[in-house]
Amino acid sequence: MKRRHKGFFTFLQNVNLPPSIGRVDYFFVIPFAILLSIGLLILSSASAVVSFQKFNNTYYYTTHQLLFGFLPGGVICFIVSRIDYHYWRRFAFLFFILSIVLLLLVFFPGIGFGYGGAHRWIHVGPFLFQPSEAVKLTFLLYMASWLSTKGEKHIKNFSYGFLPFAVLTGIVALLVILQPDIGTMSIIGLTACTMYFIAGAHLGHVGLIGTTAVGLFFILISTASYRLKRFMTFLHPELDPLGIGYHINQALLAVGSGGWFGRGFGHSRQKYAYLPEVTGDSIFAVAAEELGFILSLCLIMLFIYLGLRGLHIARNAPDEFGKLVALGIISWVFFQAVINIGAMLSILPLTGVPLPFISYGGSSLLVLLIAVGILINISRQSRSNRS
Repeated sequence: MKRRHKGFFTFLQNVNLPPSIGRVDYFFVIPFAILLSIGLLILSSASAVVSFQKFNNTYYYTTHQLLFGFLPGGVICFIVSRIDYHYWRRFAFLFFILSIVLLLLVFFPGIGFGYGGAHRWIHVGPFLFQPSEAVKLTFLLYMASWLSTKGEKHIKNFSYGFLPFAVLTGIVALLVILQPDIGTMSIIGLTACTMYFIAGAHLGHVGLIGTTAVGLFFILISTASYRLKRFMTFLHPELDPLGIGYHINQALLAVGSGGWFGRGFGHSRQKYAYLPEVTGDSIFAVAAEELGFILSLCLIMLFIYLGLRGLHIARNAPDEFGKLVALGIISWVFFQAVINIGAMLSILPLTGVPLPFISYGGSSLLVLLIAVGILINISRQSRSNRS
Protein backbone atom coordinates (compact mmCIF):
# COMPACT_ATOMS: atom_id res chain seq x y z
CA MET A 1 0.00 0.00 0.00
CA LYS A 2 2.66 2.45 -1.06
CA ARG A 3 0.57 5.03 -2.85
CA ARG A 4 -2.99 4.54 -1.63
CA HIS A 5 -4.09 7.52 0.40
CA LYS A 6 -0.69 7.85 2.07
CA GLY A 7 -1.83 11.05 3.72
CA PHE A 8 -4.23 9.13 5.97
CA PHE A 9 -1.58 6.87 7.42
CA THR A 10 0.93 9.72 7.53
CA PHE A 11 -1.54 11.41 9.86
CA LEU A 12 -1.70 8.28 12.01
CA GLN A 13 2.08 8.28 12.32
CA ASN A 14 1.86 11.68 13.96
CA VAL A 15 -0.57 10.48 16.63
CA ASN A 16 1.49 10.01 19.78
CA LEU A 17 0.58 6.60 21.13
CA PRO A 18 2.87 4.37 23.20
CA PRO A 19 4.48 1.48 21.32
CA SER A 20 3.37 -2.12 21.69
CA ILE A 21 4.87 -4.10 24.57
CA GLY A 22 6.24 -7.54 23.73
CA ARG A 23 4.07 -9.67 21.48
CA VAL A 24 0.70 -8.11 22.35
CA ASP A 25 -0.42 -4.49 22.17
CA TYR A 26 -1.28 -4.13 25.84
CA PHE A 27 -2.12 -0.47 25.30
CA PHE A 28 -5.11 -1.79 23.38
CA VAL A 29 -5.87 -4.91 25.43
CA ILE A 30 -5.92 -3.27 28.88
CA PRO A 31 -8.28 -0.37 27.99
CA PHE A 32 -10.45 -2.86 26.13
CA ALA A 33 -10.66 -5.09 29.22
CA ILE A 34 -11.58 -2.03 31.29
CA LEU A 35 -14.35 -1.11 28.84
CA LEU A 36 -15.68 -4.66 28.90
CA SER A 37 -15.77 -4.67 32.71
CA ILE A 38 -17.45 -1.26 32.83
CA GLY A 39 -20.01 -2.57 30.37
CA LEU A 40 -21.03 -5.40 32.70
CA LEU A 41 -21.35 -2.97 35.62
CA ILE A 42 -23.49 -0.54 33.61
CA LEU A 43 -25.68 -3.39 32.36
CA SER A 44 -26.15 -4.74 35.89
CA SER A 45 -27.53 -1.38 36.99
CA ALA A 46 -29.53 -0.51 33.87
CA SER A 47 -31.20 -3.91 33.67
CA ALA A 48 -31.99 -4.40 37.37
CA VAL A 49 -35.58 -3.12 37.31
CA VAL A 50 -36.75 -4.67 34.04
CA SER A 51 -34.96 -7.89 34.94
CA PHE A 52 -36.85 -8.15 38.22
CA GLN A 53 -40.17 -7.25 36.57
CA LYS A 54 -39.86 -9.91 33.87
CA PHE A 55 -37.97 -12.72 35.62
CA ASN A 56 -38.14 -11.93 39.34
CA ASN A 57 -34.35 -11.86 39.27
CA THR A 58 -32.49 -8.57 39.50
CA TYR A 59 -29.43 -9.94 37.70
CA TYR A 60 -31.08 -12.06 35.01
CA TYR A 61 -29.78 -10.00 32.06
CA THR A 62 -26.34 -9.58 33.59
CA THR A 63 -26.06 -13.32 34.26
CA HIS A 64 -27.09 -14.17 30.70
CA GLN A 65 -24.65 -11.63 29.28
CA LEU A 66 -21.91 -13.15 31.41
CA LEU A 67 -22.70 -16.80 30.65
CA PHE A 68 -23.63 -16.58 26.97
CA GLY A 69 -21.57 -13.63 25.81
CA PHE A 70 -18.73 -12.58 28.07
CA LEU A 71 -17.33 -15.97 29.16
CA PRO A 72 -17.58 -17.96 25.87
CA GLY A 73 -16.61 -14.86 23.93
CA GLY A 74 -13.58 -14.31 26.16
CA VAL A 75 -12.40 -17.90 25.67
CA ILE A 76 -12.88 -17.71 21.89
CA CYS A 77 -11.22 -14.28 21.82
CA PHE A 78 -8.13 -15.74 23.52
CA ILE A 79 -8.04 -18.72 21.12
CA VAL A 80 -8.52 -16.55 18.04
CA SER A 81 -5.80 -14.16 19.23
CA ARG A 82 -3.36 -17.11 19.04
CA ILE A 83 -4.37 -18.08 15.47
CA ASP A 84 -2.56 -16.42 12.57
CA TYR A 85 -5.11 -14.01 11.08
CA HIS A 86 -4.03 -15.08 7.56
CA TYR A 87 -5.81 -18.37 8.30
CA TRP A 88 -9.21 -16.68 7.91
CA ARG A 89 -8.34 -15.43 4.44
CA ARG A 90 -8.65 -18.88 2.90
CA PHE A 91 -12.30 -18.97 3.96
CA ALA A 92 -13.10 -15.47 2.67
CA PHE A 93 -15.49 -16.50 -0.10
CA LEU A 94 -17.12 -19.06 2.20
CA PHE A 95 -17.66 -16.24 4.68
CA PHE A 96 -19.48 -14.23 2.02
CA ILE A 97 -21.75 -17.16 1.14
CA LEU A 98 -22.33 -17.76 4.85
CA SER A 99 -23.31 -14.11 5.24
CA ILE A 100 -25.98 -14.47 2.56
CA VAL A 101 -27.30 -17.76 3.96
CA LEU A 102 -27.52 -16.41 7.50
CA LEU A 103 -29.41 -13.34 6.35
CA LEU A 104 -31.85 -15.50 4.36
CA LEU A 105 -32.50 -17.93 7.22
CA VAL A 106 -34.35 -15.29 9.27
CA PHE A 107 -37.19 -15.42 6.71
CA PHE A 108 -37.64 -19.22 6.85
CA PRO A 109 -40.62 -20.40 8.94
CA GLY A 110 -39.57 -22.57 11.84
CA ILE A 111 -36.01 -21.23 11.76
CA GLY A 112 -36.42 -17.49 11.73
CA PHE A 113 -37.93 -15.65 14.65
CA GLY A 114 -39.86 -12.38 14.38
CA TYR A 115 -40.64 -9.81 17.03
CA GLY A 116 -42.35 -6.42 16.74
CA GLY A 117 -42.62 -6.69 12.96
CA ALA A 118 -38.89 -7.42 12.53
CA HIS A 119 -37.32 -10.72 11.41
CA ARG A 120 -33.77 -10.56 12.70
CA TRP A 121 -33.22 -13.79 14.65
CA ILE A 122 -32.88 -17.52 14.09
CA HIS A 123 -33.32 -20.37 16.55
CA VAL A 124 -30.09 -22.10 17.59
CA GLY A 125 -31.36 -24.84 19.88
CA PRO A 126 -33.03 -23.12 22.84
CA PHE A 127 -31.26 -19.84 22.06
CA LEU A 128 -31.85 -16.97 19.64
CA PHE A 129 -29.05 -15.73 17.42
CA GLN A 130 -28.98 -12.52 15.40
CA PRO A 131 -27.27 -13.29 12.06
CA SER A 132 -26.69 -9.66 11.12
CA GLU A 133 -24.25 -9.39 14.04
CA ALA A 134 -22.15 -12.23 12.61
CA VAL A 135 -22.40 -10.74 9.11
CA LYS A 136 -20.65 -7.59 10.34
CA LEU A 137 -17.54 -9.75 10.80
CA THR A 138 -17.89 -12.33 8.02
CA PHE A 139 -18.55 -9.74 5.33
CA LEU A 140 -15.73 -7.58 6.66
CA LEU A 141 -13.26 -10.47 6.32
CA TYR A 142 -14.44 -11.19 2.79
CA MET A 143 -14.23 -7.54 1.78
CA ALA A 144 -10.69 -7.27 3.20
CA SER A 145 -9.61 -10.34 1.24
CA TRP A 146 -11.26 -9.14 -1.98
CA LEU A 147 -9.83 -5.63 -1.78
CA SER A 148 -6.33 -6.80 -0.84
CA THR A 149 -6.12 -8.93 -4.01
CA LYS A 150 -6.92 -5.95 -6.25
CA GLY A 151 -4.25 -3.61 -7.48
CA GLU A 152 -4.80 0.11 -7.13
CA LYS A 153 -5.53 0.33 -10.85
CA HIS A 154 -8.36 -2.21 -10.61
CA ILE A 155 -9.83 -0.68 -7.46
CA LYS A 156 -10.03 2.72 -9.14
CA ASN A 157 -11.56 1.19 -12.27
CA PHE A 158 -15.35 1.51 -12.52
CA SER A 159 -15.98 -1.94 -14.00
CA TYR A 160 -13.42 -3.96 -12.01
CA GLY A 161 -13.47 -2.04 -8.74
CA PHE A 162 -16.49 0.14 -8.09
CA LEU A 163 -19.20 -1.99 -9.74
CA PRO A 164 -18.33 -5.31 -8.03
CA PHE A 165 -17.95 -3.49 -4.69
CA ALA A 166 -21.35 -1.83 -5.10
CA VAL A 167 -23.05 -5.11 -6.08
CA LEU A 168 -21.51 -7.14 -3.23
CA THR A 169 -22.27 -4.52 -0.60
CA GLY A 170 -25.71 -3.90 -2.08
CA ILE A 171 -26.71 -7.56 -1.81
CA VAL A 172 -25.85 -7.70 1.88
CA ALA A 173 -27.41 -4.29 2.57
CA LEU A 174 -30.66 -5.28 0.82
CA LEU A 175 -31.05 -8.44 2.89
CA VAL A 176 -30.49 -6.46 6.09
CA ILE A 177 -32.98 -3.78 5.01
CA LEU A 178 -35.64 -6.46 4.45
CA GLN A 179 -35.40 -7.59 8.09
CA PRO A 180 -35.75 -4.49 8.53
CA ASP A 181 -32.64 -3.22 10.32
CA ILE A 182 -31.54 0.17 9.01
CA GLY A 183 -29.04 0.68 11.83
CA THR A 184 -27.10 -2.50 11.10
CA MET A 185 -27.26 -1.78 7.38
CA SER A 186 -25.69 1.62 8.04
CA ILE A 187 -22.86 0.11 10.06
CA ILE A 188 -22.08 -2.57 7.46
CA GLY A 189 -22.22 0.00 4.65
CA LEU A 190 -20.05 2.57 6.44
CA THR A 191 -17.47 -0.07 7.39
CA ALA A 192 -17.27 -1.46 3.85
CA CYS A 193 -17.00 2.03 2.33
CA THR A 194 -14.22 2.98 4.75
CA MET A 195 -12.24 -0.10 3.76
CA TYR A 196 -12.92 0.58 0.08
CA PHE A 197 -11.71 4.18 0.40
CA ILE A 198 -8.50 3.27 2.25
CA ALA A 199 -7.79 0.48 -0.25
CA GLY A 200 -7.45 3.14 -2.95
CA ALA A 201 -10.92 3.92 -4.30
CA HIS A 202 -11.42 6.74 -6.78
CA LEU A 203 -12.79 9.79 -4.95
CA GLY A 204 -15.46 10.24 -7.60
CA HIS A 205 -16.71 6.71 -6.93
CA VAL A 206 -16.77 7.39 -3.19
CA GLY A 207 -18.82 10.51 -3.88
CA LEU A 208 -21.22 8.48 -6.00
CA ILE A 209 -21.66 6.01 -3.15
CA GLY A 210 -22.37 8.85 -0.72
CA THR A 211 -24.93 10.42 -3.06
CA THR A 212 -26.64 7.07 -3.60
CA ALA A 213 -26.70 6.42 0.16
CA VAL A 214 -28.40 9.76 0.84
CA GLY A 215 -30.98 9.04 -1.87
CA LEU A 216 -31.61 5.56 -0.46
CA PHE A 217 -32.01 7.04 3.01
CA PHE A 218 -34.80 9.35 1.90
CA ILE A 219 -36.46 6.58 -0.11
CA LEU A 220 -36.50 4.33 2.97
CA ILE A 221 -37.98 7.15 5.03
CA SER A 222 -40.69 7.96 2.50
CA THR A 223 -41.78 4.33 2.05
CA ALA A 224 -42.44 3.60 5.73
CA SER A 225 -44.59 5.86 7.88
CA TYR A 226 -42.89 4.87 11.14
CA ARG A 227 -39.49 5.85 9.71
CA LEU A 228 -40.86 9.19 8.56
CA LYS A 229 -42.35 9.86 11.99
CA ARG A 230 -39.06 8.87 13.65
CA PHE A 231 -37.13 11.21 11.38
CA MET A 232 -39.53 14.07 12.04
CA THR A 233 -39.14 13.42 15.76
CA PHE A 234 -35.38 13.66 15.35
CA LEU A 235 -35.83 17.09 13.72
CA HIS A 236 -38.43 18.18 16.27
CA PRO A 237 -38.16 16.15 19.53
CA GLU A 238 -40.92 18.22 21.13
CA LEU A 239 -43.49 16.77 18.70
CA ASP A 240 -45.78 14.07 20.13
CA PRO A 241 -43.85 13.63 23.42
CA LEU A 242 -46.19 10.87 24.57
CA GLY A 243 -46.19 9.05 21.22
CA ILE A 244 -43.44 8.61 18.66
CA GLY A 245 -41.29 11.21 20.46
CA TYR A 246 -41.53 9.50 23.84
CA HIS A 247 -38.32 7.48 23.53
CA ILE A 248 -35.98 10.32 22.60
CA ASN A 249 -37.55 12.71 25.11
CA GLN A 250 -37.10 10.25 27.95
CA ALA A 251 -33.52 9.61 26.84
CA LEU A 252 -32.74 13.34 26.82
CA LEU A 253 -34.37 13.67 30.23
CA ALA A 254 -32.14 10.89 31.57
CA VAL A 255 -28.97 12.39 30.12
CA GLY A 256 -29.83 15.90 31.27
CA SER A 257 -30.80 14.90 34.80
CA GLY A 258 -27.39 13.31 35.33
CA GLY A 259 -25.74 16.72 35.60
CA TRP A 260 -22.00 16.92 36.09
CA PHE A 261 -21.56 14.06 38.56
CA GLY A 262 -24.69 11.93 38.10
CA ARG A 263 -27.30 10.60 40.48
CA GLY A 264 -24.96 7.83 41.60
CA PHE A 265 -24.46 4.26 40.42
CA GLY A 266 -27.72 2.34 40.62
CA HIS A 267 -29.86 5.43 41.23
CA SER A 268 -31.33 6.05 37.78
CA ARG A 269 -34.99 7.03 37.81
CA GLN A 270 -35.62 6.58 34.10
CA LYS A 271 -34.90 2.85 34.23
CA TYR A 272 -38.08 2.42 36.32
CA ALA A 273 -40.22 1.69 33.25
CA TYR A 274 -39.95 5.25 31.92
CA LEU A 275 -37.18 4.83 29.36
CA PRO A 276 -37.70 2.10 26.70
CA GLU A 277 -34.96 -0.40 25.84
CA VAL A 278 -32.80 0.33 28.89
CA THR A 279 -30.74 -2.84 28.28
CA GLY A 280 -30.28 -2.14 24.56
CA ASP A 281 -29.92 1.06 22.60
CA SER A 282 -30.90 3.29 25.57
CA ILE A 283 -28.24 2.02 27.95
CA PHE A 284 -25.98 5.04 27.44
CA ALA A 285 -28.78 7.34 28.63
CA VAL A 286 -29.04 5.35 31.88
CA ALA A 287 -25.25 5.45 32.26
CA ALA A 288 -25.21 9.22 31.72
CA GLU A 289 -27.96 9.70 34.31
CA GLU A 290 -26.10 7.68 36.94
CA LEU A 291 -22.50 8.64 36.15
CA GLY A 292 -22.96 12.23 35.03
CA PHE A 293 -21.28 14.28 32.33
CA ILE A 294 -17.67 13.86 33.47
CA LEU A 295 -17.65 10.06 33.73
CA SER A 296 -19.81 9.71 30.61
CA LEU A 297 -17.23 11.81 28.77
CA CYS A 298 -14.52 9.47 30.10
CA LEU A 299 -16.47 6.53 28.67
CA ILE A 300 -16.65 8.26 25.28
CA MET A 301 -12.92 9.07 25.44
CA LEU A 302 -12.21 5.39 26.11
CA PHE A 303 -13.99 4.49 22.87
CA ILE A 304 -12.01 7.18 21.05
CA TYR A 305 -8.70 5.95 22.48
CA LEU A 306 -9.46 2.37 21.47
CA GLY A 307 -10.28 3.66 17.99
CA LEU A 308 -6.94 5.46 17.74
CA ARG A 309 -5.10 2.42 19.07
CA GLY A 310 -6.89 0.23 16.55
CA LEU A 311 -5.75 2.58 13.76
CA HIS A 312 -2.22 2.26 15.14
CA ILE A 313 -2.51 -1.52 14.81
CA ALA A 314 -3.84 -1.12 11.25
CA ARG A 315 -0.97 1.19 10.28
CA ASN A 316 1.61 -1.33 11.54
CA ALA A 317 -0.05 -4.45 10.11
CA PRO A 318 2.44 -6.53 8.09
CA ASP A 319 0.34 -6.69 4.91
CA GLU A 320 -2.65 -5.20 3.10
CA PHE A 321 -5.08 -7.87 4.29
CA GLY A 322 -4.20 -7.32 7.95
CA LYS A 323 -4.38 -3.55 7.50
CA LEU A 324 -7.87 -3.71 6.02
CA VAL A 325 -9.17 -6.23 8.56
CA ALA A 326 -7.90 -4.12 11.48
CA LEU A 327 -9.30 -0.96 9.92
CA GLY A 328 -12.64 -2.65 9.27
CA ILE A 329 -13.00 -3.94 12.84
CA ILE A 330 -12.16 -0.63 14.46
CA SER A 331 -14.39 1.28 12.02
CA TRP A 332 -17.29 -1.06 12.80
CA VAL A 333 -16.95 -0.51 16.58
CA PHE A 334 -16.45 3.24 16.19
CA PHE A 335 -19.40 3.78 13.85
CA GLN A 336 -21.68 1.67 16.03
CA ALA A 337 -20.72 3.60 19.16
CA VAL A 338 -21.19 6.95 17.39
CA ILE A 339 -24.62 5.98 16.04
CA ASN A 340 -25.80 4.72 19.44
CA ILE A 341 -24.51 7.63 21.53
CA GLY A 342 -25.49 10.17 18.87
CA ALA A 343 -29.08 8.87 18.94
CA MET A 344 -29.27 9.17 22.74
CA LEU A 345 -28.06 12.78 22.49
CA SER A 346 -30.52 13.52 19.65
CA ILE A 347 -27.63 14.22 17.28
CA LEU A 348 -28.68 11.30 15.06
CA PRO A 349 -32.07 9.59 14.49
CA LEU A 350 -32.97 6.58 16.62
CA THR A 351 -32.03 3.35 14.88
CA GLY A 352 -32.02 0.73 17.64
CA VAL A 353 -28.27 0.11 17.38
CA PRO A 354 -26.71 -1.34 20.59
CA LEU A 355 -23.70 0.23 22.28
CA PRO A 356 -20.66 -2.04 21.64
CA PHE A 357 -19.47 -4.11 24.63
CA ILE A 358 -22.10 -2.54 26.91
CA SER A 359 -25.65 -3.19 25.64
CA TYR A 360 -27.29 -6.53 26.35
CA GLY A 361 -27.00 -9.10 23.59
CA GLY A 362 -25.07 -12.35 23.58
CA SER A 363 -24.81 -12.49 19.77
CA SER A 364 -23.38 -8.98 19.57
CA LEU A 365 -20.86 -9.41 22.38
CA LEU A 366 -19.73 -12.84 21.19
CA VAL A 367 -19.02 -11.64 17.65
CA LEU A 368 -17.34 -8.46 18.89
CA LEU A 369 -15.00 -10.50 21.10
CA ILE A 370 -14.07 -12.75 18.17
CA ALA A 371 -13.28 -9.63 16.13
CA VAL A 372 -11.13 -8.26 18.95
CA GLY A 373 -9.26 -11.58 19.06
CA ILE A 374 -8.40 -11.20 15.37
CA LEU A 375 -7.31 -7.61 15.98
CA ILE A 376 -5.04 -8.71 18.83
CA ASN A 377 -3.42 -11.31 16.56
CA ILE A 378 -2.74 -8.62 13.95
CA SER A 379 -1.07 -6.55 16.68
CA ARG A 380 1.12 -9.55 17.56
CA GLN A 381 2.49 -9.54 14.02
CA SER A 382 2.83 -5.78 13.64
CA ARG A 383 5.95 -4.26 12.13
CA SER A 384 6.80 -2.58 15.44
CA ASN A 385 7.14 -6.04 17.03
CA ARG A 386 9.55 -7.10 14.30
CA SER A 387 11.87 -4.12 14.60
